[in-house]
Amino acid sequence: MGLVQILLSLRLDGKEEVALHRLEKARYPKKVRELAQLEERAVELQLYGNHNLHGLLQTPEYARALLGTRRPKLSAGEMERALAARMARQSILEKESGPELSFVQEQVTLERPVGGKMVLSRQLEHLLEVARLPNVELQVMPTARAEHPGTGGRIQVLKFADGTGAGRTDDEFGGRPVSDPRQLRILELRYGIIRAQALSPGESLDFIEQALGEL
Repeated sequence: MGLVQILLSLRLDGKEEVALHRLEKARYPKKVRELAQLEERAVELQLYGNHNLHGLLQTPEYARALLGTRRPKLSAGEMERALAARMARQSILEKESGPELSFVQEQVTLERPVGGKMVLSRQLEHLLEVARLPNVELQVMPTARAEHPGTGGRIQVLKFADGTGAGRTDDEFGGRPVSDPRQLRILELRYGIIRAQALSPGESLDFIEQALGEL
């Protein structure tokens, strides 16, 4: 639960609610707020990452190091806001009735030493912890899988309780979020093939443990 939701649960009056929503807007960029709202509504998320670990999987240290690679560089204030927003989104992992989460990560995302070996080591340990949650399936796509439909970039598909959905990918629809059923079907088709070609969840845990042992 985010800061605003916690405070609103205390039954504050209307003026205080407005002030708190303004605070939330000041803390987090609009795109991040909208994404977090969609993730909060979702009953199922399908997430493929080919370059970096998905934000829902990142430790604070890994996320800080990754954000530090942006150019132009983020100011200290921008860094803290971006980091806080990314970590706040992870609250869905702790929800008692959280969504079903399926992640497929390219092998390289587990090997790139973002922040150094110590940060990567802790990140891999965190992946093992998240992968063992009852509502999470984490799979690794080996680099040796030369042909699969994820070569165009990230894929995200979110499904909601009312049967609707939303999604996006880097190389289709101008990179914009889509909700048209025909467009979503394309993303689901690609994700299904990717998921089938990746290592199984059990094999993926073994792969991550091996990568951790080699650091």
